[in-house]
Amino acid sequence: MPGPTNHRLFDHRRERSLGFLEWENESWSCFLVSFIGNDQNWHGRIKFRLSRNASSRQLTSVETANIFIESSESEIDAKARGLGRPLLRSLLSSAIHKKQAAEERTTGLKRWFENNLNKESENISNTAGEYLKNAADPDSFQLQSLYSSYKVDQLCHFISLMDPKAFEKTVDHILKGQKLDFKSDDQFQLSLIVLEYIEIRLPIPPYSVWKEDFLSNREEYLRYSRAR
Repeated sequence: MPGPTNHRLFDHRRERSLGFLEWENESWSCFLVSFIGNDQNWHGRIKFRLSRNASSRQLTSVETANIFIESSESEIDAKARGLGRPLLRSLLSSAIHKKQAAEERTTGLKRWFENNLNKESENISNTAGEYLKNAADPDSFQLQSLYSSYKVDQLCHFISLMDPKAFEKTVDHILKGQKLDFKSDDQFQLSLIVLEYIEIRLPIPPYSVWKEDFLSNREEYLRYSRAR
């Protein structure tokens, strides 16, 4: 005998055109996006897509948050088509601003780490570099300083290779949802948590191994340090 019929509603997404909208001398196509949510209600949002690909604008497609929740798709459709152009323009402006802010944070977060790591490495290597160049028997403190600079360089190089969005997700994962606000007092502490998490997962040689290699290839290390 056939099994019982499964009446469960499956989540799906539909797009229907709502026409065109002029905003800041550009033409945008407007779409109603509707789908069934986990609560079994219909949800809807507005999607805007730039009509002319020749535009210099970086953002060519944006969406609002879910602004409709109804028991039927037809109710969402009726409400969406009842939105006036001034409200649609406001929704478009807000969606663009929100996406731009998110992208600026994504690229800015990676850039902030790179800039600060480069400064720290440069300060350390400048302190130790000239001394090590001329010292016949390098002092342990100066070697430790240059090793610290070496580790910072490896962290910076690793971060520079990451995609900005992937790096942002990594930071959010490490901080368990805490947001690293560049203007807050705890930014230094949170950034250290991120760097320590990454450092212990990189194949950086321990100090004893690095020291032996450095003493055998001092000029190569110093050349690398100066070329950073």
